[in-house]
Amino acid sequence: MLLEFIAAIALGLGTAGLVMGLNFASGKRLPGWLMPASAGLAMIAFMVYMEYSWAERTTASFPEGVVVTATSSESMWYRPWTFIKPLSLRMVAVDTRRNRTHAAQPDRVMTSVLLLGRWMPTRAIPVVFDCASGRRADLHSGVELADDGQLIGADWRPLRPEDPALQAACST
Repeated sequence: MLLEFIAAIALGLGTAGLVMGLNFASGKRLPGWLMPASAGLAMIAFMVYMEYSWAERTTASFPEGVVVTATSSESMWYRPWTFIKPLSLRMVAVDTRRNRTHAAQPDRVMTSVLLLGRWMPTRAIPVVFDCASGRRADLHSGVELADDGQLIGADWRPLRPEDPALQAACST
């Protein structure tokens, strides 16, 4: 966040310097408001670009095996351009590189679900997907793994067969 702020300030100063140079080259014929207006417009355009490219830049940095299963797009009154094209600020991904199975329960896959948000730290949640029954259970402090691979104390949640997270976890 700080680096983007510094980059926006540097872009604003650079744009103001460029307009100042153009004004000097034209014999000071440009209006006085053009320099601050162009600097402000450049900074706003940069921040809008950074907001809209966040999801694409983030997914491009994922290693192979991390699959995005959901994104949320929203419009905000204080960002009027989002009413034209909604902004994606949150994503859910499944890290299939961490898939593990138990020998006694081969249809159950333990993996990590990643919750990503703009300006938020990434959270990894350990989850077990039951591929045969189409359900999932989050692994929290009250859940234990029995010797036969059963989860004791798990809160199973049913999923649709076409759920992207279930498909991503069970396809490997």
